[in-house]
Amino acid sequence: MAHQNIRYNYVIGDVQGCFEALKALLKKIQFDPDQDFIWFAGDLVARGENSIGALRFIKKLADRGVAATVLGNHDLNLLACARGIKEVKAKDNTRDVIDAIDSDELIDWLRKQPLCLFPNETTVLTHAGIPCNWTVAQVADFAKEVEAVVGHDDFSVMDQFLKEMYGTQPDIWEDDLTGHARLRCITNYLTRMRLTDAQGRLEFSFKDALDEPMPKGFQPWFEFESKATETHHVIFGHWAALEGQTISDHIQNVDGGCIWGNQLIAYRLEDKTIFRVDNPVCSD
Repeated sequence: MAHQNIRYNYVIGDVQGCFEALKALLKKIQFDPDQDFIWFAGDLVARGENSIGALRFIKKLADRGVAATVLGNHDLNLLACARGIKEVKAKDNTRDVIDAIDSDELIDWLRKQPLCLFPNETTVLTHAGIPCNWTVAQVADFAKEVEAVVGHDDFSVMDQFLKEMYGTQPDIWEDDLTGHARLRCITNYLTRMRLTDAQGRLEFSFKDALDEPMPKGFQPWFEFESKATETHHVIFGHWAALEGQTISDHIQNVDGGCIWGNQLIAYRLEDKTIFRVDNPVCSD
C-alpha cells in the first residue's frame, strides 16, 4: 500500500553488510523510491553476510537520487584495505568488495561520500555524533576538510591520510591542530566517538551499554551540554549497545546492533517513528 503521495525521509542505522535485513526493513517501511528518501548513518559494510550486495544496492539508490550516506569508521577502513594500506581482517567480511569486478567504481564512489549531512534545516547526521565543544557550523566545516582529502582527485593525497588515519592522538580538539593530526582528530570525533570528558577529550575503549561502568571522568558524549543541540536534532549510529535509543528530544541513535543479531532501524524524520526488523541472517 502506497502512502498517498507523502514524501518520507528515513534515517537507517549501521547496515554493516546486512543486506537481507536492509531489504526486509525497506519492505517494512514500504519504501517508495519515487517519493521517499533514505539517509544512511554510515558503516554500510563490514561484518554482515553481504557487504558487496549492500554497497552496490545503496550506491544505486544514491545514483538514482533517492539516498545519501555519511562515512563511518568501517567504510573508511574498507578504503584503507582497498588501497593496500591495511590488511583485511577476516571478521570484517569485506574481501568480496575488494575482489569484485566493479571494486574500483564502488571504492571511488564511497570515498567521495561526506562525513556530515543535513537531512533538513534542523537535523544533522554524522556516524558517531557531535562532541560538546563543536557547533553544527564547525562540524560542517571540519567534515569538509577530511572529505577534501579522502575524495581528492589525486589518490596519493587520500593514501597519505589513510596511512596516518589510525591512532588515538590527539584525543582532544584544539583549533590550532594542523596536518594529518588535525584530520585524524576530526575523523575520530565524527566516526569513532562514544565517551568524552567535559572538555571533549575522547576515550576509545568503552563500547558497552549505558549501565556498564565507564572509565573515570568520562561519559557518553551526549551527556554534556551541547552547542549542536541548541540548534539541531542530532542523529547518529555507531554505538550498537544503544540499540536505537532515543537519547533526548534532540538526540537519536539509530544503530540497532543488527550485526550482533539484533535489529536494523529506520527512523522517520517527519513523525519520529522508529521501525525495526530483526536480522534474518544472524552473524557471530
